[in-house]
Amino acid sequence: MKRELHDGRKDGLEPLESLDVRNARGFSDLLDRMSRTAFGGRRLGEAYQVLKAMAADRDCTIVVTLSGAMTIAKMGLVLCEMIENGLAHLIVSTGALMTHGLSETIGGVHYKHDARISDRRLFLWGYNRVYDTLEMEANLYDAESIVHEVLGRLDASHPACSSDITREIGRRLVELGQVPSILGCAFRRRVPVYIPAFTDSELGLDVATYALKKTCKKGDDRNPSGFFKTLPSFNPYGDLYDIARRLIQAKRIGIFTVGGGVPRNWAQQVACFAEIINMRLGVRLRVPRIQYGVRLCPEPDHWGGLSGCTYSEGVSWGKFVSPEDGGRYAEVLADATIVWPLLIRAVLEGRGQTPEAATRSKNARARRRRRK
Repeated sequence: MKRELHDGRKDGLEPLESLDVRNARGFSDLLDRMSRTAFGGRRLGEAYQVLKAMAADRDCTIVVTLSGAMTIAKMGLVLCEMIENGLAHLIVSTGALMTHGLSETIGGVHYKHDARISDRRLFLWGYNRVYDTLEMEANLYDAESIVHEVLGRLDASHPACSSDITREIGRRLVELGQVPSILGCAFRRRVPVYIPAFTDSELGLDVATYALKKTCKKGDDRNPSGFFKTLPSFNPYGDLYDIARRLIQAKRIGIFTVGGGVPRNWAQQVACFAEIINMRLGVRLRVPRIQYGVRLCPEPDHWGGLSGCTYSEGVSWGKFVSPEDGGRYAEVLADATIVWPLLIRAVLEGRGQTPEAATRSKNARARRRRRK
């Protein structure tokens, strides 16, 4: 078989470019240039392009979903920047992530793990290990006091959902002057924070102990069947209905995902929920399909840990707009603690929202005044 030697340009292929780091004008320009390289660098550059388009679309409601120990990994201020700069309109998170963020906000310190100290010794000393980092049990006790204080403010006659509780924690943090903090910033910007797997977290356990404390009497612990009789005034369907209402009303939707887990799939299922309602109840709700998506996760899809499938697979479920119809997606197979800060810094820099950009703008105004 005789080969035909084609010219890529004539075939409409996109040429790649060598990465010139010396002439890159900051993070924004660097990631733009990386989109024209290869491998992981190209994936990160393409993710920046999609996130930039998502952020520039004024009609786009951005959902941020979070799993993994991102706050104990000291990524909390990155999320605060997203909230404060309009890059997060709805947040769906694990409860653990918000718990560790709360403990940090109220003064708790996380420590680097010393591998010479065994896990048995850590337990005896009141340290909880998360990979290479330690959360002190004392921090979680302090966080509980804030949660119990907030629960005392809620209307006990109306079942709360997780976004009610996180909103009121945020309100209390603002009152205490403890900002920037994730829940404090979210409260100020009216960004709801949902925790769909609420009982799988210290926050959920704090709510349970608050309810049990009301009826617990000495000696009750001898009968576990009777001890666990007081249920919290909590209804998770408040969260489901709230996010469904918001996304059905959104003109366009973008999703920025760190990891996988319940948060990612719970946020993506709203389109499926709307379709089920339409088919089974005979109504005609708008189906809110996601148009932009960026995911940061080190796992390839064949491990099954992405919890909700690749974006291309999600098109078959009706969760996403197909690329043929204008959907734009990027998936970066990398540790979020490496690439998440780079992406957000690049977007802020591109929008002139960094301290350096503010200084340049101030200097430019001063030069114009001098010329006058």
